[in-house]
Amino acid sequence: MRAVQITSLNGPDAIAIADSVAPVASADQVLIKVHAAGASFPELLQTRGLYHVKPPLPYIPGCEVAGEIVSAPPSSKFTPGDRVAALPMVGGLPMLGGFAEMAVAQVDMTFALPEQVSFIQGASLPLNYLTAYFALIERAGMKRGESVLVHGAAGGLGTAATQMAKAFGADSVIAVTSTHEKGSAAVAAGADKYVLADGFSPAVKELGGVDIVFDPVGGDRFTDSLRTLKEDGRLLVIGFAAGSIPTVQVNRLLLSNITVVGAGWGTYAPKRPGHMQTEWEAIVPHVRSGALNPIIGGTYPLNDASAALRELDGRRAIGKIILTM
Repeated sequence: MRAVQITSLNGPDAIAIADSVAPVASADQVLIKVHAAGASFPELLQTRGLYHVKPPLPYIPGCEVAGEIVSAPPSSKFTPGDRVAALPMVGGLPMLGGFAEMAVAQVDMTFALPEQVSFIQGASLPLNYLTAYFALIERAGMKRGESVLVHGAAGGLGTAATQMAKAFGADSVIAVTSTHEKGSAAVAAGADKYVLADGFSPAVKELGGVDIVFDPVGGDRFTDSLRTLKEDGRLLVIGFAAGSIPTVQVNRLLLSNITVVGAGWGTYAPKRPGHMQTEWEAIVPHVRSGALNPIIGGTYPLNDASAALRELDGRRAIGKIILTM
């Protein structure tokens, strides 16, 4: 089979397309013919050795796929030909191996795709939408009528968080973006309004502040985000796309009765069998209704995986970037 391999840690231009041995599913795994794979920030970091998971080189990246079941355990709910999305696995490590024509996944990390969802859309769902659900609903305990601020709101994760908040009853979602073009894209994805990252904090305070901040960016935005929160507000720490890990002076939390909440879905859900399936069941009705509808920023053939990751590296991507087989 054809597959993308990370052979050195010299960035997205150093990845290689190679013929690789197709994976063999174990007794508790499904084998999937991959039609589409999501390209995300973790794969970009992996090309430079900056991600916390560091398999020995060479290896096949790719944390989410959509395709058709080739084989499945008799005890599972899947049969050959079923349309699925999944988080694949390589050598016991979850969320690897997706940038290939074939992949294996644990049964409880494989999800039935609604008929109206294309493979390209399906490959956009597991990582971003389950992360957004975990953060907003499970960790922040978002309630109907609350307001949410989303950083990086034009990207794949940001658009997912915006749609998730609205689908589960947020009264308003304010997008933070770096440009007006991205702001317009965030509003088209479901945000009620947008503010530019430069000077976002006073702009949001003028709008009355928010109950929850969804922050996958970190860096200098963190402290300014605290200032946008209402009393009893929660700041969700999703990641550090800005590159630096911020610190907090806890007197800010005390004086305003606010909470900083870690939301590391990728280190939490895989260790809890069945947890992802519960999350998937919670979001599927909203996928079927169209409330959760992935924004696709670009599709690239597998041979152009370097170009797809460069799009992420240059912060140009609006919505989700997808590789097709």
